Amino acid sequence: MADHCEIDAALASAEHGQMLSTEHALALAGCNDIPRLVEIAERLCIAGHGFDITYSRKVFIPLTQLCRDVCGYCTFAGPPRAGRPAFLTPDEVIEIARRGAEQGCKEALFTLGDKPELRYAAARDALAKLGHATTLSYLEACARLVLRETGLLPHINAGVMDEAAIARLRQVSLSQGLMLESASERLSLRGGPHFGSPDKAPAARLAMIEAAGRARVPFTTGILIGIGETRRERIEALLAIRELHRRHGHIQEVIIQNFRAKPATRMADAAEPSLDEQVWSIAVARLVLGAAMSIQSPPNLQPLHLERLVAAGINDWGGVSPVTPDHVNPEAPWPVLQTLERASERAGRRLTERLTIYPDFAIQPQTWAASETRTALLRLMDAAGHAREDAWTAGSLGSPPAALISRLSRETLPTQRMSFRHASPGPSAPTARSAGHAPPDTAGPPVQRILDQVRNREPLSEGDLTTLFAARGTDFTAVCRTADRLREAQVGDTVSYVVNRNINYTNICTYGCKFCAFSKGRHNLGHRDTPYALELSEIAERTREAVRRGATEICLQGGIKPGYTGDTYLSIVAAVKAAAADVHVHAFSPLEIWHGARTLDLSLRDYLLRLKQAGLSSLPGTAAEILDDEVRAVLCPDKITTAQWLEVMETAHEIGLRSTATIMFGHVDRYRHWARHILRVRALQQRTGGFTEFVPLAFVHMEAPIYLKGEARKGPTFREALLMHAVARLALSPLIQNIQASWVKMGPEGAAACLAAGANDVGGVLMNESITRAAGAAHGQELTADALGSLIRAAGRTARQRSTTYGSVDTVPHRPTQGDGLHLGP
Repeated sequence: MADHCEIDAALASAEHGQMLSTEHALALAGCNDIPRLVEIAERLCIAGHGFDITYSRKVFIPLTQLCRDVCGYCTFAGPPRAGRPAFLTPDEVIEIARRGAEQGCKEALFTLGDKPELRYAAARDALAKLGHATTLSYLEACARLVLRETGLLPHINAGVMDEAAIARLRQVSLSQGLMLESASERLSLRGGPHFGSPDKAPAARLAMIEAAGRARVPFTTGILIGIGETRRERIEALLAIRELHRRHGHIQEVIIQNFRAKPATRMADAAEPSLDEQVWSIAVARLVLGAAMSIQSPPNLQPLHLERLVAAGINDWGGVSPVTPDHVNPEAPWPVLQTLERASERAGRRLTERLTIYPDFAIQPQTWAASETRTALLRLMDAAGHAREDAWTAGSLGSPPAALISRLSRETLPTQRMSFRHASPGPSAPTARSAGHAPPDTAGPPVQRILDQVRNREPLSEGDLTTLFAARGTDFTAVCRTADRLREAQVGDTVSYVVNRNINYTNICTYGCKFCAFSKGRHNLGHRDTPYALELSEIAERTREAVRRGATEICLQGGIKPGYTGDTYLSIVAAVKAAAADVHVHAFSPLEIWHGARTLDLSLRDYLLRLKQAGLSSLPGTAAEILDDEVRAVLCPDKITTAQWLEVMETAHEIGLRSTATIMFGHVDRYRHWARHILRVRALQQRTGGFTEFVPLAFVHMEAPIYLKGEARKGPTFREALLMHAVARLALSPLIQNIQASWVKMGPEGAAACLAAGANDVGGVLMNESITRAAGAAHGQELTADALGSLIRAAGRTARQRSTTYGSVDTVPHRPTQGDGLHLGP
């Protein structure tokens, strides 16, 4: 038994955030100061995971309840019984999975006994009828079926496997699991709970966990407490897990599960561990495994004491199913999510849904997911690697989630701050528990600190913006409401729009942007539009049509067609100005400018001056996508670089051409990339003052080649899209005062919601917009000035028609009628 000095030294190391040595970890076996253990554990947990506590919405698929092992406490497995099939059929498997998908589940957890065909002829016979020689072969086929037919992400608990089997199952499952349970060989001796169970030998289980690490499988493991092990043996098991994770980095969660005595088992009369013993075990696990490890304890096994489990250091509730019971513990029903949410809030946490693999693994799909599972993963995740909260996607006709709209519609935000602070390990750091488990009423300390910086006009860092983009719950509300109040102070309650027409003069392009469904170049996948290139006479006629309808702006963009030179763009400007001398020509992305200057062997400055003299009035800030070359290397590898885009814009501003700035987000990017983009735009604006507005453009995924190839997400979630507008307002203030909401990307309802999150402009009527439509957006090619005005007024704001550069427009635009005959071609 460790003496008090050793225990105090161990606790002091943990309090300072240090990874405990083996000696210090083992010394904790003698520590009975549960309050102090819990206090340190909670600080570590908050330091590593913040105030979110996660769960996975899953469906359980008990493929077989036959097992060659005979553990003394198990009721899941049993011998063959007359009238009970040995295995679920494929149809039964799919039926369970589909019921789960209908209820919003995203994970399919396969639970089954360990290699029953080695013990039972009935298992061998059943497998033969199903066309398989082994349980693992049949499991692989069923997991592939679920993945293909439902899109649920398989997680596999199949017992001890060799590395070859792990690798095969990796192709059809995102994660796998095997409870170590105990590292004590003693428990496998006669009379022990694992006697007669060869697959429970600690050496075999540790070998499999290590093999999973070599195979790059995100892995779940843990310990089972109260089956006869000592406290020291629990710590030895945790140290063994820690060492395997140190070598391979693949342990995504460690479960601390309490033994439950069950009738008709050898351990039916065994004493269950006390709540204090479970709390002790969780807290010690947090100290041994460190702040970053995810630690879970099943909520259905301690339903009356959830807050104590949180305070002890867990950051995850594990899988919760709205469809199927816990087949391993059928006597313990899952708590409903509302109960779990309320308990989490009482413990000072916010319940957040994750996927079968944790965010740190999900955001590295090339490393941790096989090609067959990667696409399904990307389609279910947000930019942080969590589960998408709702079914909304940019460009779709679906309504925005009512819960978020409701949050934004509140007249006031609660002013009481959360009483706990973001804690780093240390003796003076308070914990959520010390605040009396009060649920958070407003922004948490990390977000509140950043919002205070905004109010004090202090610049925000990349880390600050990344934190804001991750905001959920009342943090989300606080960010949006602060952005809305800042908007009101800067530009008032007027919402502007421009009457314009888009002319996309060609959809033929030599560049290989992987997100582009508009281009009919070498990377297109045969989308709905045919290749075209408008004649100058057609461009001129469309200009005249637009001006007759009241347009003050012609927006020109297109692909880089073979043979196009800088003279091509000069002639396009000339054609527009010849058709309407007074119209504002808002034209050519930095990519087109760069291409035009290069083909004429001119400097950017000289070429932009020629365009200006020809009649170019301003530049759209497109072709920016994400101004970070880490993303551009994937998304648009042959396009201009971040530095080149910024150089074009800076040069344009220097010669008196104003421009917009855009961001196209929600594909292969992360919050840190969004932050870098905004900060780069801000830095240029500080130098030049040339940007008139910032325009978030949510990625429309439906027809995008990179999405169809399974290499991108489904665009931002609605929460992320709203936050982009809000964070842009906060970060770019006061340098850029106009934040535009794109009704083409967000939909009219979504654009209206953005007006409560910092936006003050809804863009243009467009008249005919082709690029977003080609990507699969369902919104119309035009929203009339009357419709835009109605949208703005319905949001309680005043509508104002503006010029491209946000000046006044004296003339009232002509309202189109059915007989106007506007040509809505490509």
